[in-house]
Amino acid sequence: MAVTLKKGQGVSLKKNEYDLSMVTIGLGWDINESNTGILGSLFGKKAEEYDLDVVAFLCQKDGKVHHLGELKEGRPTLVGGDVVFFNSLHHRTGTIWLTGDNRTGSGDGDDEQIIVKLNDLPDVYEKIVFVVQIYEGAKREQSFDKVRNAYIRAEDGKSKEMVRFDLSGGAAFSDCRSMLFAELKRETNGWKFDAIGSPDQSDTFVTWLKKYL
Repeated sequence: MAVTLKKGQGVSLKKNEYDLSMVTIGLGWDINESNTGILGSLFGKKAEEYDLDVVAFLCQKDGKVHHLGELKEGRPTLVGGDVVFFNSLHHRTGTIWLTGDNRTGSGDGDDEQIIVKLNDLPDVYEKIVFVVQIYEGAKREQSFDKVRNAYIRAEDGKSKEMVRFDLSGGAAFSDCRSMLFAELKRETNGWKFDAIGSPDQSDTFVTWLKKYL
């Protein structure tokens, strides 16, 4: 049975207990439907769509992201660097990748997934940080207060769910559009999964990235 964590808790994922050769980090969410009333039902008002993105930062021993990707006009683009996101789905080492971008959160099961070959991840990387953002949340006046049933989970190479962290929105998140959801930290015999759940008003993961530079 998977370990269910609360904010601030952590659990060790040991190699002798789990298959860490191919770990799936799954993210899921639902959106509270607006009460459209009788007129809304009659005219088929479409439910509001939220585009949540999961992003991974690969940090070295100093806890920092060192490779910011290809340069364009002298500025880093993050493409091909140590940030795995919707514009750079695959890490150059071939050990971590994002499977795609779900723009609505509809359907059962994981809405987005990051696959990590933890056993093969180069030793230079000590920590993986998982951030979630609402794409163009400020422009669309969207925030986590309407997000419900949000979770992040880790499943091992044998499809065994190891750990899960559930965190939904509410009034306390009415001005929040991004979140540091969880971290994986390297340990001697495996990795430790830490549930963070720290929100921020910004709707871009770059705000969080600056804290790791």
